[in-house]
Amino acid sequence: MDKLKMHSPDLTQENIARIRDLFPGCVSEARDEVTGKLRMAVDFDQLRQELSDSIVEGAQERYRLDWPGKREALVAANAPIAQTLRPEPEESVEFDSTRNIFIEGDNLEAMKLIQDSFLGEIRLIYIDPPYNTGNDFVYEDDFSEGVQDFLGRSMQLDSAGNRMVVNLESNGRFHSDWLSMIYARLRVAKNLLSEDGFICVSIDDGESANLKKVMDEVFGEKNFVATLVWQKRYVANVTARHVSDMHDFIHVYSKNAADAKIQKWALTEEQLQAYRNPDGDPRGLWRAQDLSASKPYQAGLFTIRKNGQQFNPPPNRYWRCNEAQFNAWESDGRIWWGMDGTARPMLKSYLNEKDATTTPHTWWDYESAGHNKEATLEMKALFDGASPFDTPKPVRLMRRLLETFGSGGIVMDFFAGSSSFAHAVLECNAEKNAGFKYIQVQWPEPVRRQNDLADNFANIAEMSRERIRRAGKKVLEGACHPEWNRDVGFRVLKVATSNMKDVYYRPDELKQGDLLDMVDNFKEGRTADDLLFQVLVDWGVDLTLPIRRETVQSKTVFFVDDNALVACFDKGITEDLVKELAKRQPLRAVFRDNGFVSDAVKINVEQIFRQLSPTTDVKSI
Repeated sequence: MDKLKMHSPDLTQENIARIRDLFPGCVSEARDEVTGKLRMAVDFDQLRQELSDSIVEGAQERYRLDWPGKREALVAANAPIAQTLRPEPEESVEFDSTRNIFIEGDNLEAMKLIQDSFLGEIRLIYIDPPYNTGNDFVYEDDFSEGVQDFLGRSMQLDSAGNRMVVNLESNGRFHSDWLSMIYARLRVAKNLLSEDGFICVSIDDGESANLKKVMDEVFGEKNFVATLVWQKRYVANVTARHVSDMHDFIHVYSKNAADAKIQKWALTEEQLQAYRNPDGDPRGLWRAQDLSASKPYQAGLFTIRKNGQQFNPPPNRYWRCNEAQFNAWESDGRIWWGMDGTARPMLKSYLNEKDATTTPHTWWDYESAGHNKEATLEMKALFDGASPFDTPKPVRLMRRLLETFGSGGIVMDFFAGSSSFAHAVLECNAEKNAGFKYIQVQWPEPVRRQNDLADNFANIAEMSRERIRRAGKKVLEGACHPEWNRDVGFRVLKVATSNMKDVYYRPDELKQGDLLDMVDNFKEGRTADDLLFQVLVDWGVDLTLPIRRETVQSKTVFFVDDNALVACFDKGITEDLVKELAKRQPLRAVFRDNGFVSDAVKINVEQIFRQLSPTTDVKSI
C-alpha cells in the first residue's frame, strides 16, 4: 500500500520534468548533497546547445527587469514545504457544510499547500498587497537558503512576530525586498488560476511600474488586459507634500487571453436616459449613433444625398456601411435626420434590440466603484461605529471586479486584510445567486491600530474573520435570491507544522535508541481531523467539499463529499470494517499505517478493495 508524501509539490522537479519532455537529452540524474537521493537535474550546457539559435549568452544586454534576490525568490517559490493545514472548527462558521475557506498563515506557504487541491481552478484572484510606502509591513522571506534548507525550516515553528517587518526606505534593498516578496507569490498564484481566469492587483504609484513588469514576466505581456484607474478619493488631500493622489491602479492579467471572457456592464440610469423616442417610432426607445467610423472601409466612401443636401464622411473617416445597407436602413426608418429633417444622418440604436450592456472601461470613478471614505463607513456600520482597519477597500469596488472579471466558481484573495472581497462575494451570491466560493488568506499580523475595538482582537486574521461573520449576518437579514444556498460560513484552516514527526522526512537522523518511540509517525496532540486535512492537502482533494462523520463498527470514519474520500485513522481496524467501507466504492480510501489489528489485515486491504471496489485508490499514512 502506497504512502502519501505529506509535503507540498516540488515545483523545481516538475519544471525539470517539463524540460525533459521537450529535450530528453538535457536532463540527467544527480545525487542530492543533503539526502543522498537521486534527483533530476538539468544539463545546462546541453540545453544551451539545443537552443543555440536563440540563447542569450553571458553578460549581453537584454530587455528585462532584474533585482538582487530575484533568483532566490524563484527558488523559494518552487521549493516544497513540509507543512499542513490544521482545521479550526471552533473558529469557523458552518465548518462541515460551507464551501468557503479562510486560511490563516503565510500566503506563500498557504498557496503551496492548496496547489494540488485547486490547481487551475481559481477563476479570479484579487489582491491588495502592501504598497511599499516605507511604512508598510512586508513578508520577511529568507531567500538565501537552498531548497533542502527551505524544506527543513518549514517543519519548525516560526518565531512569533518575525515573519513581517517594516520595509523602511533606508533599507538598501527597499525595492528588491518588495519585488522578491510579490514575485514569489505571483509565480505560485499563476498555477492556481484557471485557463479563463483573471488576476487583479491593487497598487499605487510607488511600485506600479515595477509590478507591471513583474506581471508581464509571470503572466506574459500578451495576457495583459488593462490597468484600471480607481478614483479612491473625491476630495483632495490637503496635507499632500506635492500633489494629492486621487487614485490607485489595478493591474489586470488573464491566465490565457484566448480563453478569457470579460463580462459586460449593465447600462446605468444615466446611460438609459439617453434612449428616447422623439419621433414616436413604434420600435420604442432609441438613441442616435454616429454613422462614420475610423477603420478603413473602401465601400464606405460614398455620398449620401437628402433633400438636395450632400453628406460625406468626415476627413480620414468612412461610413460604417456600404450604400446598399444605408438605403435599406433609410427605407426601414432607422436613419435619423434631426427634428427638422435636415441634420447630418445618424443611425438609430434601439434599446429593445440590444442586451442593455456596455463594454467596460479603465476609468472607475468613485460614483460607480466606491471610495476610501465609503469603505470606512461600511466598517463602522458593521462594528458599531468603529473601524478596526486603516485602509479597507469599498465593497462596491470588489463587486465591480467580481461582476467584470468573475463568472462564478472559486475566487481568492491571498492578502485578505479587511475581507472586503469576501463581503462582496456574499452580497453577489445573495442578490444574484452568482455561484461564487471564496478562499481568503491572511497572515496573523499583530494589530497596530490603537483603538478600543482593535484591542479586542489578537491579530488581523481574527479581525478579518469577524468582519465576514458580521457581513454574513447582515446579508441574511436582507432580501436574498430564492435559489441561493444561503452559505455565509467559512472553514478556518491554519498553516502549521506537519502532523508527521520530523524523522518522517529525515529518517537518516533516527537513532537506534529512538526506534520504539518512532512506532507512530504522528506528533503528540494531533487529532483525526488534523490528519484528514493533511491527507486532503497531500492528495489534492478539494478542500471545500462537505465532510460527514459516521461511526462504523465502533470506529470514526470520515466521508468527504459522500464517496470522494473515505478515511479512518483509528487503531484496531478489522477486515470486516475494510470490507464494509469497500462496499461503498469510494474514489479514495486512506488508513493509518499502524492502525490495523494485524499485519495480515494490512496486507489484505488492497486485495479486498480490488475485489469489491477496483477503482478505489487506497493509501496509508
